[in-house]
Amino acid sequence: MTTRLHILPALALLAAVAGFTGAVPAAAWDKHEPVPQWAVDAAKTPTPASAKDSPAVVLFDEFLITVDEQNHAVERERKAVRILKPQGREYAQCYAEYDIDEKLNYFHSWTITPDGRQFQAMESDFTDFGAYDEPILQMTERIRAVKPPASDPGAVVVCETEERLQPYMSEEIWMVQKPIPVVNEALELALPPGGHYATSWHRSAPIQPVEIGSNHLRWEVKEMPALDLENLHATPDWGALASRVSIQWGDSAIKGIDAQWRAIGQWMTSLEEHRPDPTPEITAKAQELTAGAPDLYTKLNRITDYVQKNIRYFIVIRGIGGWQAHYAADIYRNRYGDCKDKTTLLIAMLQAVGIPAHYFAVDTSRGFVDPNAPSRFGDHMITAIELPDGENDPRLLAHVKAGNSKTLLIFDPTDQVTPVGLIRSALQGGWGFIANGADSQVLQMPVLPPDSAGLSRKGIFTLAADGSLAGDIAESFTGDDARVERRFIKENDSKELHEKLANGLGSDLPGLTFKGFEFRGATDLDKPLDLDLHISATGYAHPAGSLLLLRPRVIGTHARAVPDVMEGKPRAYSIELGHPGRWHDSFDIAIPPGYVVDETPDPVDVDVDFASYHSTITAKADTLHYERDYVVRQVEIPADKAPSFRKLESIILSDEKGTAVLKRQ
Repeated sequence: MTTRLHILPALALLAAVAGFTGAVPAAAWDKHEPVPQWAVDAAKTPTPASAKDSPAVVLFDEFLITVDEQNHAVERERKAVRILKPQGREYAQCYAEYDIDEKLNYFHSWTITPDGRQFQAMESDFTDFGAYDEPILQMTERIRAVKPPASDPGAVVVCETEERLQPYMSEEIWMVQKPIPVVNEALELALPPGGHYATSWHRSAPIQPVEIGSNHLRWEVKEMPALDLENLHATPDWGALASRVSIQWGDSAIKGIDAQWRAIGQWMTSLEEHRPDPTPEITAKAQELTAGAPDLYTKLNRITDYVQKNIRYFIVIRGIGGWQAHYAADIYRNRYGDCKDKTTLLIAMLQAVGIPAHYFAVDTSRGFVDPNAPSRFGDHMITAIELPDGENDPRLLAHVKAGNSKTLLIFDPTDQVTPVGLIRSALQGGWGFIANGADSQVLQMPVLPPDSAGLSRKGIFTLAADGSLAGDIAESFTGDDARVERRFIKENDSKELHEKLANGLGSDLPGLTFKGFEFRGATDLDKPLDLDLHISATGYAHPAGSLLLLRPRVIGTHARAVPDVMEGKPRAYSIELGHPGRWHDSFDIAIPPGYVVDETPDPVDVDVDFASYHSTITAKADTLHYERDYVVRQVEIPADKAPSFRKLESIILSDEKGTAVLKRQ
């Protein structure tokens, strides 16, 4: 699947530009040209009062897409940014992407200083580098970026680029909203005679275009506020919240949301036609893996486990390869591939044993794919597996019902630490589109039940009269919690595991010492991951005369750091909860001889619809017992539930800080 590089927030790309230190290739772009009139006019635009606290402001940003009779397009962008603060320089670093079939015709940049002086960016101000600096990515896509001269506060940086777009694409995404305010922005679409178009808007009311010529349309937006999430917490991804519009032309420009999604799925179906056809070698391997399998779950588990563990995630892309998979035979032989390649091989192996499956395009940021804004753009490809009618294995939880009444199991073969039947938290509740010919459609991925994930923790401790604590802890992780731990185990050595555990437990237990720890079941994805800990800690309980004060909640926290919500600030966006799950703690603390329990915190029992929290503290003989259950039922909640969230978090925080009192007899 292609990435979302050209529609990511500017900050992510500009960070990469700022960190580039490679050599600048030679090019014949040093010819001096005067500042164009459009730029001179844009620089005269006053800074609006709404931008006074922003590091920079976009004064003008205009796109012109010209489509020929073969539906091939050329895109020109003209942009002017005024720098308001030193940190605003990063927003003035213009860039352009190009590839083997996406040509950059020209790229010019100028700076107009507050006193009217003009500077043109020369070749030495430009850099060219690969779009992705990752060892697992081998791609031909590149970026040309400019660091404009004299780009100081008060200056206006202007850039103009022209690119010939990919010939097989007939869609562009216009990011109407940016991390900084925009005074004036526009998009023009010039179509050939008889040409037609379709638009879909995300997080914005549709704007009707003005026809400024024959088949030449213009959309214009003024005074677009910035989308600044810097001081907000637990929000959806920036790309899910920013206003944008998809502009489509040619055969994909079909009216109607359902029809557009169907057309996108049919395009992908034809693009991947015969790619997942199983070869005799693939068929033999699939049959070998499933031989003797007693049920469907076992068949699926054996095949998915093979693809997860034996096909290395590695990307080799040239041009249309960003959208089109390699053939299953090549993937199986080479033992590597990207997300759509791993899905291709999985479809082939499942097909070889009579299980239909399909490509399912999604985005790893929940909310980016909008069911009401059809678009090809996303950043990930996973698999939708058809389940037989009546299949109800309780381990196959991540299923949805398609429009053709088929039940589809959603599975991500690139996720090496999540078993078939489950999907990780980032995908739950998000949308994607299935490529299945005439049955192509947009589908929402499931939100799994609380019992699908969580942590069960049991601790047995002995408290000494000097306040030190020693004991054993048995933890059992399931679902997404097990996925997180398994990934860390997979990517780190024993020293790093020790440091992670020490840092996590040390925040609750100062003076912590490990007597030992052991993970069990790290490679058995369909089973819980168990962890045994043997610890001691000095200064756990605090003496106060004849009393000992201690916290019954020995380790672990469920309190969330969402300062803006907890401070009661107005909330405009939904609150991310993570994922549904059930977390249980049970701690027994043997108190020192000669002491009795004098006082314990009150029990807690709260349910706020999307989550519940219960805790009790009891004393029996010489043992203090603490037990609690925390259940989350949703992945996110709307902004209007912020008061309920604040109530829940306050209760959890208070309970976790609760103090029990022991008295010496």
